Amino acid sequence: MELTLLGTGAPDGLPRPDCPCARCALATGQHARAATAALIDGVLLLDLTPGPAFAAARVGRSLHGVRQVLLSHPRSGPPVEFPEPLPTPVRVPDGEELVLLSGHRVTALALDSPGTGYEVVGPGGERLLYLPPGGAVAGELPPGRSRTGSKPGPARGGRRDRSAGGRERAEPGTVPYDLVLLDVLGRPDGLARLRAVGAVGAETDVVAVHLDHSTPPGAETVRRLAALGAGAEPDGSTLVVGDFRAAPQIPRRTLVLGGARSGKSAEAERRLAAFPEVLYVATAGRRDGDAEWDARVRLHRDRRPASWRTVETCELLPLLAEDDPHPLLIDCLSLWLTDAMDAVDAWDDASWHGGGAHKLRQRIDELVGAVRDSRRVVVAVSNEVGSGVVPATLAGRRFRDELGRLNAAFAAECEQVLLVTAGLVQPLRG
Repeated sequence: MELTLLGTGAPDGLPRPDCPCARCALATGQHARAATAALIDGVLLLDLTPGPAFAAARVGRSLHGVRQVLLSHPRSGPPVEFPEPLPTPVRVPDGEELVLLSGHRVTALALDSPGTGYEVVGPGGERLLYLPPGGAVAGELPPGRSRTGSKPGPARGGRRDRSAGGRERAEPGTVPYDLVLLDVLGRPDGLARLRAVGAVGAETDVVAVHLDHSTPPGAETVRRLAALGAGAEPDGSTLVVGDFRAAPQIPRRTLVLGGARSGKSAEAERRLAAFPEVLYVATAGRRDGDAEWDARVRLHRDRRPASWRTVETCELLPLLAEDDPHPLLIDCLSLWLTDAMDAVDAWDDASWHGGGAHKLRQRIDELVGAVRDSRRVVVAVSNEVGSGVVPATLAGRRFRDELGRLNAAFAAECEQVLLVTAGLVQPLRG
């Protein structure tokens, strides 16, 4: 089954008409994206966008063979004109199946937002899922079928779900899609749901569509999507559904550095937003009677997905050693260091020179070693304090120095290191 992406942008395209934002100003040439539309085997068109015949001709395709046009979401603005040869566009009611003469089977899926998702099964049994902008599947997915059309059976030699930590586990009775097209950056939780039920597995090709001007420019889009196990394609790309393509390499260990209110925690959370059952490790603990601190903790907690679990602890070694497929998000290392320095009485100069410094080095070495040996996906947050004001106290300078050493040692074990400044992500590695 051959899929041609006539467009990969949001309904208004990228750049948006009359939008003065910096992202739209940078969306020129190959970075410009028309509204998302997908042509399947030349016979099925998913979503009708302005100028479909021109968009097809631009990539060497024709719409003369199209026998069915399906709409996935309501459009605002004036009606979209369509060339005379095209059949009248329709939306299939949720749950109904449409069978084309070409042998393609289309099932309409209910969403949690206005619109319709479509599962398309090709004549050879290849399966793709197409979701509209801002949409995620609300109910159960239809039972999967193997390439021969029988249901359900192991696809591609058996369902082998590679967990976030890289280990495989079989889940009999589930068949992941070969290709999924969805609003990855706008609805990463929708991708997390698909992973949770086995609809997206290790061999599923996840392609981001409906990209708009909230998408970060340049290579950051590629990095952000890769961290979610997805990728993006330029307008006009043709993909063969079911052919193996190397999946984006999800970094095993990532360190996110930044100053106060730089956006480092939000960026770390964003890197894992498409994975279900993330374990969020809060090293801050609780401070009795501190209402402002409670508000900070509540803000962090409220923006995290409901499926994530939270544990408040500074005991990181057992969590890193666990044989658990779910990613680990540690926020943050600077508070872990504060707890470690408390434990060795590092604030007292006599204690520090009487063995406290050695004990702290041991704790840091143990943590760095645990990160090196861990098989989990780990995203850690830490403060970058080396560029700020020199602390006025000896204890403050000691903390600054030790945090710098901890950050450097931790970063040395990470495939990806990011620095967040004023909400902007600068890759230091990876």
